[in-house]
Amino acid sequence: MPMLQGKRVAILVAEGFEQVEMTGPRQALQEAGAETAIVSPAKDEVQGWKHFDKADKFHVDVPLDEAKAEDFDALLLPGGVANPDQLRINPKAVQFAKAFADSGKPIGVICHGPWTLIEAGIVKGRTMTSWPALKTDLQNAGAKWVDAEVVVDRGVVSSRKPDDIPAFSKKLCEEFAEGNHGPGLTQRSKDRKGSEQRARS
Repeated sequence: MPMLQGKRVAILVAEGFEQVEMTGPRQALQEAGAETAIVSPAKDEVQGWKHFDKADKFHVDVPLDEAKAEDFDALLLPGGVANPDQLRINPKAVQFAKAFADSGKPIGVICHGPWTLIEAGIVKGRTMTSWPALKTDLQNAGAKWVDAEVVVDRGVVSSRKPDDIPAFSKKLCEEFAEGNHGPGLTQRSKDRKGSEQRARS
């Protein structure tokens, strides 16, 4: 049985997302058995981009106004500059992303995608990577930024750029298959739990 059989993944994008950062991971997720759905504030179709040029348009499966995190098992946030810049000022988009973290569901994010997670208050205490331009933004929001192909920290899988997509997609599938990490898991509570377990042993 494919490792993601029965899993449903939301792909949250606005106009101007970097197309390959959506299509590459989506293909890997689907090949692993997941059902994917494009969620967007755009109506009917959403425009992908290839760097500075318009690329293809994609059908919006679930309008953001109707999307509920409880209907999905995981969240994917592609990058591109315009896309997360619109999402982070959209309260419904921010709340949608936050709901995944609050319930312990895994999240994949690449390139400029972490802007939405910063706005949602998700990155504090996490080790993450991103497009280098977001290094200071992530650090100011309380994350530890590292320059790495792919980073996994408590259910959040992050990568830097299109060249990282093969490694990003592989880790996405592994982490999404692992499933829920527990509601509201923070590094402090995780460290305390580990200390308690060591004390009992």
